[in-house]
Amino acid sequence: MKKLFGTDGIRGKAGEFPLNEQTIKVIGQSLAKQFRHKLNRKPRFILGRDTRESGVWIEEAFGRGALESGADCESAKIITTPGVAFLTKKLDFDAGIVISASHNPFEDNGIKIFSPSGEKIDRATELQIEKDILESREHNLESQKSDKKIKNSKASEMQNEYVNYLAKEFTDLALDNFKMVVDCANGAAFNLAPPLFERFGAEVVAINFQPTGRNINENCGSLHLEHLQIRVLEEKADFGVAFDGDADRSLYVDEKGNLVDGDAILWIMARHLQNLEKLKNQTVVATVMSNIGLEIALKSKNIKLVRTDVGDKYVLQELLKTDAALGGEQSGHIIFPFQSLVGDGMLTTLFLLEALRINEKTLSEMTDGFVRFPQILVNVKVREKLPFESVAEIREVSAKIEKELGGKGRLLLRYSGTESLARVMIEGENQAEIEAQANDLAEIIRKNLA
Repeated sequence: MKKLFGTDGIRGKAGEFPLNEQTIKVIGQSLAKQFRHKLNRKPRFILGRDTRESGVWIEEAFGRGALESGADCESAKIITTPGVAFLTKKLDFDAGIVISASHNPFEDNGIKIFSPSGEKIDRATELQIEKDILESREHNLESQKSDKKIKNSKASEMQNEYVNYLAKEFTDLALDNFKMVVDCANGAAFNLAPPLFERFGAEVVAINFQPTGRNINENCGSLHLEHLQIRVLEEKADFGVAFDGDADRSLYVDEKGNLVDGDAILWIMARHLQNLEKLKNQTVVATVMSNIGLEIALKSKNIKLVRTDVGDKYVLQELLKTDAALGGEQSGHIIFPFQSLVGDGMLTTLFLLEALRINEKTLSEMTDGFVRFPQILVNVKVREKLPFESVAEIREVSAKIEKELGGKGRLLLRYSGTESLARVMIEGENQAEIEAQANDLAEIIRKNLA
């Protein structure tokens, strides 16, 4: 059986393996048994979900498995991923389970499991869960029937505890005479984000905050910012924010209707923390997908950019390793490890609003100094994924391109993790030049590996 856990838990079509009812139940059983053995007592789990219609029965199936295997389970019902991570630590749960597929369409769903620290569970625990799933499939193991149900009577109380925590962290933030448009993606932030920002005095125009169970991320949220851009201009708003389905990330629109992505947020927050003397080791962590314009801009402020593989899991690992204070992804997944080890779209928005207020600048003014370089991405179908450096012609052409870019551009060669594709990404000062370079290299790869 192939590996089921990716960098963000288990994902798939709701109702199909591995997100069919029996397998989900095995996941709950396995986690409960492992924790019971490790802790030598009854483990306590907290669950939360986004607004997908499948979230209810997935939560119930997981809970049945966990309860039958001796765990106590409570549900915060609909809440953001970082909300579950916060409550796991705050309320002394042994693990937090989030049922969400983030920015994916409603047909998909997923399960991600947090330890109280905010980190994802370790690989050894994941491997045992995968082993238990395989065993149950091979032997068609059926668990005993049970009427035990997850407790959810404190769901509203737990949701309020999370929102109150965010509000208390920014007691000096005043947003009077400030108008913002908040796109909730018909997801987990729909009843949390608008009232949170109103508490600071902002005039909030909420959009996409009426979930039906099937409209999460549908032409809205952080994947469809064109609607937010139009609305910000129509409302003459100062600021726009769009969350994804579970609100662990956020993207922005400035008062002029321009997109402000994760790279721009890292630029703003790096300088802000540097001015406050809180940018530890003068280091920012990002992934290989962050634009070279960010690297060049940060360098001008004597800030080092450290890159990781794609995935917030790898960003967090590097943040902990380097003891840096800021990291994130172009997609809007930003982590402030001094506050939380989990990306949190609402927390990021409050940090950003605080930076605007302290610096007395608009969002567009705060992005000054960051120039995004032109970028080209070409995908090439390959028959095998040989190391690029092992093919002489690919190695030679790559070296030639890197020499031509001369430190004012970047070549990234990588294979897709899920498809038989080689990805050629080049950034540089001239769009026509990098397109020609990318197409030349793509042809060499096609000739040798297709």
